[in-house]
Amino acid sequence: MESFLISRDKAFALVTGNIAHMNLVRHCLATEAVMRGLAKDKGEDPDLWGMTGLLHDLDYERTAEDPSRHGLVSAEMLEGSLPESALQAIRSHNAEHNGIERVSDLDWLLSAGESITGLIVAVALVYPGRKLEPVKLKSVLKRMNVSGFARSVSRERIRECSEAGYELRDFASISLDSMKGIADELGL
Repeated sequence: MESFLISRDKAFALVTGNIAHMNLVRHCLATEAVMRGLAKDKGEDPDLWGMTGLLHDLDYERTAEDPSRHGLVSAEMLEGSLPESALQAIRSHNAEHNGIERVSDLDWLLSAGESITGLIVAVALVYPGRKLEPVKLKSVLKRMNVSGFARSVSRERIRECSEAGYELRDFASISLDSMKGIADELGL
């Protein structure tokens, strides 16, 4: 188990201190939950994986004008607070824009996990109550194949869960259940 020198409370304070938009804070919370669920399923450290998910977009607003820096600035900010495996995952979750290659299960699952949160939220928002509770796995999987639905969500990145040994159905199920576990925090 790798160690890190930042508490969950300090990490969340960093998120709220660097991210002004509540929807982005909620995205970070959702990614944390998904990563914790995946870590438990894989027998990895849920605190480390969760922390990686929580902090992955720390620089998002700061690097909005230069996407090639997104992930790199976060890793710089977190140097000494997280182990290299987490910093590498944070850097590589934006590989499409910064060129940092994904190599580990943590890398692949952070990218896929943060992407599926957007799809799951979009599915919840089409339900009459706009809540996660009634969302079924079948609905999430069905909307994976609807190109006009949640257009900004990369289906390709979600499917990268296979690089870490997951079938899409299992990955989506863990992600949905994990997000339902913090539905109140997500406002859903």
